[in-house]
Amino acid sequence: MNRERRTMKDPRRQKQLEKLIERLGLPASAPVKWSLLELALTHRTVSHTSNNEQLEFIGDAVVRLAASELLWETYPESSVGEFSAIRKVLVSDRILAQIADAYGLEKYLLISNSAAGDKAGQQSRLADAFEAVLGALYLSTNNLDLVRSWLDSHFLQLAAEIRQDPARLNYKDAFQEWTQARYKMLPEYRVEETKQPHNDAQRFRAEVWLLGQLCGSGQGNSKKAAEQAAAKEAFLSRELEEGIKKELR
Repeated sequence: MNRERRTMKDPRRQKQLEKLIERLGLPASAPVKWSLLELALTHRTVSHTSNNEQLEFIGDAVVRLAASELLWETYPESSVGEFSAIRKVLVSDRILAQIADAYGLEKYLLISNSAAGDKAGQQSRLADAFEAVLGALYLSTNNLDLVRSWLDSHFLQLAAEIRQDPARLNYKDAFQEWTQARYKMLPEYRVEETKQPHNDAQRFRAEVWLLGQLCGSGQGNSKKAAEQAAAKEAFLSRELEEGIKKELR
């Protein structure tokens, strides 16, 4: 048992962190610096002086390096431009939050009740905490051994999907690029908040418009997710093109 494990002040919290490490697929003997992992899972609403913001800063660089190494090893014939396009999606808040949610990261996060109830900020909150955890794991060994051993499997699958998807899984950017190239203008997003009838949960509905035409709509747990859903419908539906052409005549 290493020194970090012996000096944890709260045995119950120690067990929680060990459970998270187990869920990540790391061995019980992994040289984790528990105090850093504890800090990585402390939101700024709990402590203004000892929180995960600095580790999030480190983790932002760590996740980019992990993604870069994996892409270089897996797709050696790809261009730097393709590497950048794929990595941009892999390290996005949307993808990092999805991975964090798969491990149930939010239940390990120390956060105020008011912040935890902010459903609109859930995606960025999860992504930030996930980056902080990566930062803590990296600083535990000063290498990527505790990161890539479990993160690679997620990035490998996602990178393969992204390479097959013309929108790189970011339909908002893809649709914007299409409208700028074709019509020299940006689409307009209209978002409204909705409530679920049974649990009063916060949801959002978005519409994307161009030249007076409704191009797509979608829903999500956050404004960004709803806009992505609307952009996906618009990007994949080329029927709107003829309607816009008529408007321009």
